[in-house]
Amino acid sequence: MDDARLDLTDLFTFTAPGDRAVLIMNVHPIAPAGGAAFHPDAVYRINVDTDGDHQADVAFSVVFSPPDEGQQTATVYRATGPQARAHEATGEEIITVAQVGSGPELVVVEAGPYQFSAGLRSDPFFADLDGIVKEFQWTGVDWGADKNVLGIVLEMPSAELAGDPVIGVWARVSLRQDGQLKSVDRGAHPSLTAYFNAEDAKDAYNAGEPANDWDAYREPWTAALQHFGNYDTPAAEQALRTVLPDILRYDRSKPAAYPNGRALTDDVTSARLSMLSNGKITSDHIGPHTDLLPAFPYLGTPHPLPASG
Repeated sequence: MDDARLDLTDLFTFTAPGDRAVLIMNVHPIAPAGGAAFHPDAVYRINVDTDGDHQADVAFSVVFSPPDEGQQTATVYRATGPQARAHEATGEEIITVAQVGSGPELVVVEAGPYQFSAGLRSDPFFADLDGIVKEFQWTGVDWGADKNVLGIVLEMPSAELAGDPVIGVWARVSLRQDGQLKSVDRGAHPSLTAYFNAEDAKDAYNAGEPANDWDAYREPWTAALQHFGNYDTPAAEQALRTVLPDILRYDRSKPAAYPNGRALTDDVTSARLSMLSNGKITSDHIGPHTDLLPAFPYLGTPHPLPASG
């Protein structure tokens, strides 16, 4: 919708020491070092499937106040059951009027079993995007090295999500227009829409539900893999089972390593290139960022200068 505040960039889920579940949702690519703010008419939501039916059983929705002299506050809701499957910010209010970090300062809020932080942070995404555009003539330049995002980080005891260690996670951004809530971006696995969805198919994808993904996208995405990687149909469908439905599965009894969850240092660009090329391209030769924090909220201090494209 030509509004970077509504642009979902990445989703992460991993386990922190003390059996703590971490959910991170980043938006606003190339966020400026000053003046960046969440959209006050949007609902930023992280959905959790706890029983493997591709439906949300627990959902955390975050809404933000209008910016006031550069400051915003956030309210977080936790929904379960039927409320978790709606896109509205409903359910129990678990965090109320939390300050949002608008600059380099770190703002962390604790409420009961939850830790929450939202605001400007450095972008953990790393990739040689120029090299990809230049048909895999690698430049050695990490596109994300100087970029900022708006991050939403929530941490809680793992039991707050489910007793079973296996969960599925995806994120959604919805915008209220004329009294109606419209889903404008959603996803879990990185870099799917960029490679698989034609421009005229993106709106329908973003409005859709993961439970319908296999039936809706198996055929066109199989064709894409046949084009990119010369897959036969059975091999393409087997590869797509990892990313369709577009839900990030995470067996928390094992270490997070994409596609089993996703840690901030996981090389998802190389994983996607290998998938697309049927193993012919295995890496873009860019490593993870070194400015990540060892503890909550994990995302690094924002870069001081406005990010440049």
